[in-house]
Amino acid sequence: MSLRSGKLDFSRRAQLREIMDEPCEREYMRAYLESLARVNRWLVAMRPTLAWLDGFHLPRDGEPLRILDVGCGYGDGLRRIERWAREREIRVQLTGLDLNPDASAIAAEATEAESEIEWVTGDVFAYLPQQRVDIVVSALFTHHLSDEDVVRFVRWMESHCAMGWFINDLSRASMPYHQFKWFARLAGVHPGVQHDGPVSIQRAFVASEWRKLCEAAGLNAQDVTIAGWKPARLCVSRRTQ
Repeated sequence: MSLRSGKLDFSRRAQLREIMDEPCEREYMRAYLESLARVNRWLVAMRPTLAWLDGFHLPRDGEPLRILDVGCGYGDGLRRIERWAREREIRVQLTGLDLNPDASAIAAEATEAESEIEWVTGDVFAYLPQQRVDIVVSALFTHHLSDEDVVRFVRWMESHCAMGWFINDLSRASMPYHQFKWFARLAGVHPGVQHDGPVSIQRAFVASEWRKLCEAAGLNAQDVTIAGWKPARLCVSRRTQ
């Protein structure tokens, strides 16, 4: 843990591990992911992603809009996108991709039978979509990556999606770090989430770092939008059409 003057140092990313980066039993993961999904719902965490999707002028007929969610976890984000599309009568083909087979299985079990979401286990850098992907989204994913792999991920999205991509992640700062610790304790969320939430904030990026990472991926500053959303979100996005 990086320290300065005896206090936590938010000037750079902390090199810490999260409980969910380590092997655990499926039932532990299920309880963890269910609790995290509740936190995301309470904090309206999908609001930035849905607002970005609303910015497209999408037809209600023709080929379905193909959306890939990388690091989908419990799948609550993708299920929310499915409801978003249904409310707007937009045809979609949704795929959730996660490296952990337990997460993919839990996401599938938590999904209604009438849903058409496909849940896939795999490494995004080895994943070859069978059909073109229009949009790639991710949430609380990139802070788990090294800087080098974030650059790889941006390049991967640039190579594989036709319309654009949206990264919904955290903002590294002292205030949300302490606020989440208080909130998680008072709300009685899963102990693993209580531990990992503040750690995730310490591992997250700030806007200046995102600019450098996108530049390293070959993008110009005007190609990318970096925007903060309350509470404690920092989102990075690009539209290619």
